[in-house]
Amino acid sequence: MAKKALLVGITGASGSIYALRFLQRLVEMDQPVEVIFSEVGKRVFEYETGICVEEVSKLSRKTYEPSDFFSPPASGSSPYLGMVIIPCSMGTLSAIASGSSLNLIHRAADVMLKERKPLILVVRETPLNLIHLENMLKVARAGGIIYPAMPSFYAKPKNLDDLIDQFVERLVQFLFAQENPYSWERLLKEEE
Repeated sequence: MAKKALLVGITGASGSIYALRFLQRLVEMDQPVEVIFSEVGKRVFEYETGICVEEVSKLSRKTYEPSDFFSPPASGSSPYLGMVIIPCSMGTLSAIASGSSLNLIHRAADVMLKERKPLILVVRETPLNLIHLENMLKVARAGGIIYPAMPSFYAKPKNLDDLIDQFVERLVQFLFAQENPYSWERLLKEEE
């Protein structure tokens, strides 16, 4: 039986490198993935990574336009494993928290919540105001998982790539119960 695809939403929040590395890691794992960019997400992704959005189609089974409400992610009958929005802008968080479907990312997230499938929002904003926090609480109460883009430092990262890779591995471990080469337990054993 074929693996179910993971749906990945990429919004206009800063942090596109997280999305790129996450997609690359999913490809390494032979995990099918389908991608939805928001309109601003496309621009920010290209600006921050220097990679054309069209190149991302090589990493995904399918890439959808944010206005395509007739595509599989808009329907609860589509057999997705779940959805990760990475990075997740505060505007996208707000739309999800209010049940508003202004684009396909919002609609797909709403579908994940109603179908009780995993929805992980990799929020990337600072500082957070009360509205942001209340929206996170609403989404969490509805079944979503708030997964802030916060790197850890116990693995003693040597550069930015290490920080990004550690975060992505932790996300993969969380989603797929994979071994995390940056886990605290593993790092302690290596120091012995």
